[in-house]
Amino acid sequence: MTSTAAAPTPTMRPYHRQGEIDYARLDYNPDEPVLKPDAMEQEQPMQELLGLLASRFTDFGQRPDTFLSSNTILCYDPDDLNVRVSPDVYLAFGVDAQAIRPRKLYLSWEVGKPPDWVLEIGSSSTGREDVGRKRDIYARIGVPEYWRFDPQDGAYHGAKLAGDRLVAGGYRPIALTTAPDGILKGYSAVLGLSLCWDDNWPRLYDPATNSYLTNWQQERAARLAERDAYEAQAAVEQAERLAERAAREAAEHRAASEQAGRLRERAAREAAEHRVASEQADRLAAEARIRQLEAELRRRQADRD
Repeated sequence: MTSTAAAPTPTMRPYHRQGEIDYARLDYNPDEPVLKPDAMEQEQPMQELLGLLASRFTDFGQRPDTFLSSNTILCYDPDDLNVRVSPDVYLAFGVDAQAIRPRKLYLSWEVGKPPDWVLEIGSSSTGREDVGRKRDIYARIGVPEYWRFDPQDGAYHGAKLAGDRLVAGGYRPIALTTAPDGILKGYSAVLGLSLCWDDNWPRLYDPATNSYLTNWQQERAARLAERDAYEAQAAVEQAERLAERAAREAAEHRAASEQAGRLRERAAREAAEHRVASEQADRLAAEARIRQLEAELRRRQADRD
């Protein structure tokens, strides 16, 4: 029965730097990636795997005890740095990653161990070497697991997916299964994950959680989509609140306008009543004055008589 428990990361080994490197004597430039004739064919699946592995194991360079690289130079002869191989993707656990990078080369005798996990992506120019010379080299230098991924349905490696585990100095094939979802899987004890071939595309599956890993780009896209959805919903809710506020203020304005209209009508009515009362008072005062004058005339007439 295959164990699904991830192997613990060992304690970081000290890096034993052994002199200076005369880069001028190398017949290649370690500062430049190794370009292959059909590199574009390998680029997309390689970047996908790098993203998945970085998300899982290195926190994108923030883990000092794990070294993840692609298309860099792995030297395996201390006496001749031109004896080398260039893995497409490889991982080393329990190493001083910050000491490895400035050297520009992976030197197993300085690092203290070979990489723990290597993967080659098939192409028309590299397929035969991946299953032949490179396999022999990785076994000889002691790489615990070596995997091949063929993005062309097995046309380059003779198999869609293949993995080898080092046993007594030689590689033994890792069993592959086709899960109910139809995806071809092989369990990597080094990673604690299953490497998958899904319609010419690489994936990593975690048996512990029964789920496929997502890389940082997918996680970022999901977070951005979630943020956009949240912001869109917040904008909708804000627009609804503003619409409700506008409707409430419009209703309040109409009520105030209606009240102002009623007050204007009342004021006009009271002003009219005041005018009527004023006119009536003026008439009564005039009538009283007339009666007063009449009385005064009668009194004078009586005096003359």
